[in-house]
Amino acid sequence: MEKRYQVFVSSTYADLKDERHKVIQTLMELDCIPAGMELFPATDEDQFEFIKRIIDDCDYYLLIIGGRYGSITTQGISYTEQEYEYALERGLKVIALLHENPNQIPFDKSEQDPELRARLQSFRGKVATGRIVKFWPNAEALPGIVALSLPKTIKMFPAIGWVRADKVSNEELLVEINELRKQNAEFSKALSEVEPSIFTGSEEKDFAYIYSSLNRLENIEVAIKQGINSKAEVLNKKYSINLASLIPFIATSDSHEYKWYLIVNIILSEIPLMQTEVAQNFWIAEIKNLADDLKMYGFLTKNYIPPVSNNNELRSIIRRRGDEYRLIYSEKLERYKYWLNVNGKMPKYIEINEKPE
Repeated sequence: MEKRYQVFVSSTYADLKDERHKVIQTLMELDCIPAGMELFPATDEDQFEFIKRIIDDCDYYLLIIGGRYGSITTQGISYTEQEYEYALERGLKVIALLHENPNQIPFDKSEQDPELRARLQSFRGKVATGRIVKFWPNAEALPGIVALSLPKTIKMFPAIGWVRADKVSNEELLVEINELRKQNAEFSKALSEVEPSIFTGSEEKDFAYIYSSLNRLENIEVAIKQGINSKAEVLNKKYSINLASLIPFIATSDSHEYKWYLIVNIILSEIPLMQTEVAQNFWIAEIKNLADDLKMYGFLTKNYIPPVSNNNELRSIIRRRGDEYRLIYSEKLERYKYWLNVNGKMPKYIEINEKPE
């Protein structure tokens, strides 16, 4: 049966009218049913109570964050953040689209109040923690990002969706209801025999997919300098390393910042050559796309570094550009490690093998 999925589009409104229009147009071209504030009728009903009813009918939640935090509700947070919290409570899969360069957003579309700017930054951090997010540089890029992200999300996390009544026969409905009753009985029996999982169904699927994707070999080359000064000899040893066995051993600093040299130390500690021969200096070139993979799976998040003011007291400090950031390990990585333990997939050592010359 052909299904259509309803997608709730959440964002601030006045500053993102053009962006919302492009996203809603893309959703309709994908045969989805968009729902958002511009589609709400005038009503005397409490605004958020009405919004909750709309979210209840949706299959997916698409969040766009720009340069404004938005109007504050009686709960002390913005309507956008309140919608986001309710969508999580209802178990909707979230597709988060964050502006790539928030410090480059035009003045009239940015928060001027320092407190609201701080709340926006905190909201960005909360949304980017524990899930895959996409970054958009301008309104023109959003249709392409949505067109790629939504079908993948639907494929990985299929929802109930909507079907025209005239497309479903009574016989099909009866068969489907009967099958659902059987499955419900089986699930109820299984749940009564085992302890409840701390992971949601969607999180189980997410971690299983990540594990299977990371279960692959990547080539690395260890450069070793033996000897002193001009007599030093440089040896290059080639190895293959299984990423699925490496990720759980990634060491984090006190600041939880992603640093390649810490991962290098972990890898080198597993190589027999490092334990049997004295090396004066050694290094491994960073595995191609490793940081990108960790960001895509939600294990790394961007922590933006604010620009340093240009004044006489700070002339000796290196001034940073406003769009610089650090990569920080997320809570999702720790939950993934725990999921590996619970499911008996936690490796005892890093799988690394020397490749023949």
